[in-house]
Amino acid sequence: MPPAETPWYRIDDVNDLDSPALVVYPDRVLQNIRTAQRMTRDVSLLRPHVKTHKSAEATRVLLNEGVTKFKCATIAEAELLAQCGAQDIFLAYQPVGPKIRRLRDLRNAYPASVFSCMTDSEEAARAIARVFGDDAHPMRVFLDINVGMNRTGILPGEDAAHLYHTLGTIRGIAPVGLHAYDGHINDPDPVHRMARCAEAFAPVRALQRELISIGVGPPAIVAGGSPTFPFHATQDGVECSPGTFIYWDRSYLEGVPDIPFIPAALVVTRIISRPTSDTLCLDLGHKSVAAEKDILHRVHFLNAPDATALSQSEEHLIVRVKEPHAHAVGDVWYGMPYHICPTCALYERAATVREHRLDSEWRMTARDRRVGV
Repeated sequence: MPPAETPWYRIDDVNDLDSPALVVYPDRVLQNIRTAQRMTRDVSLLRPHVKTHKSAEATRVLLNEGVTKFKCATIAEAELLAQCGAQDIFLAYQPVGPKIRRLRDLRNAYPASVFSCMTDSEEAARAIARVFGDDAHPMRVFLDINVGMNRTGILPGEDAAHLYHTLGTIRGIAPVGLHAYDGHINDPDPVHRMARCAEAFAPVRALQRELISIGVGPPAIVAGGSPTFPFHATQDGVECSPGTFIYWDRSYLEGVPDIPFIPAALVVTRIISRPTSDTLCLDLGHKSVAAEKDILHRVHFLNAPDATALSQSEEHLIVRVKEPHAHAVGDVWYGMPYHICPTCALYERAATVREHRLDSEWRMTARDRRVGV
């Protein structure tokens, strides 16, 4: 019989890696980036969200592939992007309180980068304008549109058109576009998902046309996340902002299997105890893998797919396996997180793996709430 093919995730020198650990496979990261580029057709319309990887190293891979526009959610992420030389940085978060001053300080510290943020009310917009009112250049703002997620944003329609027009009259800010995040649309059926995307996006496109008709704009549109990326990538002039695509995870691998991204980051863990005859304890607690989902949907083990999670605490994960004696204390398991984005935020660094061997490290610099400013 021919020898079994080595699994893609296998690390030959894994004994040099302490656990729990986050590991990234750069060759697969690059494959995901190039897949996104092919799907978008125009790299100028690809605006990746860095909230997933939070690292300078991943950002530089994107820059080397011709990406110039980025989206982020925190001042720390924005600063990381500026440090890497990103040209266009969109803070997709409405800054309030001290965050507005930090954004101004960030823009002053990195004049080579163009910054923008978002707003969804006149009250919040005027607070931003008061901080930037004396600057030579107004702060660029996107109007945040609520397309059904009901997290932030103003509903598309007359009120949104009026607010966008009002933003253009306020000294200190300048409206440049519309932002529409549809994270609530993640149907497994791609036909149904595309239909829901189209229905949610139609009022945004209508608002854009209305603003153009009254001489405001033309406003840019930044839209979507990873599950809806295939839809927005087909829309003319829409800047797509997927985030999870760069690493992918178990949730999307199962939930939206039609999207051709591949897993590029895992957690490595070890069996540390055999507390009962049919259970094992791993060193993969709440602090090592995102725990916001139920116990059965936090991590899937590629080399122990029959393992069923029973309980988890800060540093321990208890699982039941069908053949417990086939596993020994010290065995290494490779876990695919169901939600990679908050999992990355739990680690200061990730070990990179090339050709089945440990290579270097990528640091999650922007996991900190503050980098400099």
